[in-house]
Amino acid sequence: MQITDLDLQYFISSIKSVSKYDLSNYSDKSLKRRLQKVLEDNSINLMTLINRMMGDRAVVEKTIRDITVNTTELFRDPTVWHLLRSRILPRFKNNKTINIWHAGCSTGQEVYSMMILLNEMDMLERAKIFASDINTDVLETAKHGVYKYRFNLNYLDNFDKVIKQNPLNFEEYNDVPYEKYFDIDKQRDTLSMKQFMVDKPIFRKHDLVTEGNIFYSKFDIILCRNVIIYFNYALQNKVFELFHSNLYPKGGLVLGMHESILGPWANKFERLGHAYVKK
Repeated sequence: MQITDLDLQYFISSIKSVSKYDLSNYSDKSLKRRLQKVLEDNSINLMTLINRMMGDRAVVEKTIRDITVNTTELFRDPTVWHLLRSRILPRFKNNKTINIWHAGCSTGQEVYSMMILLNEMDMLERAKIFASDINTDVLETAKHGVYKYRFNLNYLDNFDKVIKQNPLNFEEYNDVPYEKYFDIDKQRDTLSMKQFMVDKPIFRKHDLVTEGNIFYSKFDIILCRNVIIYFNYALQNKVFELFHSNLYPKGGLVLGMHESILGPWANKFERLGHAYVKK
């Protein structure tokens, strides 16, 4: 059974009636696809799902977790990390503290990637790392910092490209061993972040749609990658307003490779490659 526009609206209003979640400004196309997958994975129809949600808050939470997209990896899109290393992070080299928020952090590989880069730039000690996601399951994974080794094997190439190599100077090579930051156990198929890495970030559950800044702090850098692509235009602008008001002047906002600021908030940022700087 294909999800119709009417089905989708009924689903959205049902969730809204029994929880604080508001999916009305998510991209219809993306939401339909995710909802369809939830129904197929559980071999149920829409009415059964809605009836279960009405009677059990845990079903609502599980449905939200299943519908939100969670894909991330170590040093995803190395060109973005090269930009951070060469043009964004150096701006804060002399700050006493550097506040960084990963909004929609998923399972946390990006959070740990940032800490590795900060440490290599001698900036980690002064950094305060905040991370949030709507999905409590992925947050638990992020807090523990333990991942599947084989799944992440290809992404170790990203580590090499960002940490060991310098695209601006190919003669430069930094022989940084993986075990400086994580332990690999091939038999158990685990890649585990070192304890000093796991202890640093503050992880919190957070809904970008309905909640403001829950960390009560302004930020030098906000990373929100591959999240707003699932929001419609109105909601994107609402989120850009949230980010803009919680960035320090000259603070950086990093989006996904295929995301950009369109509309009224574009004038309040200066474009810098795949990032934006608050004017």
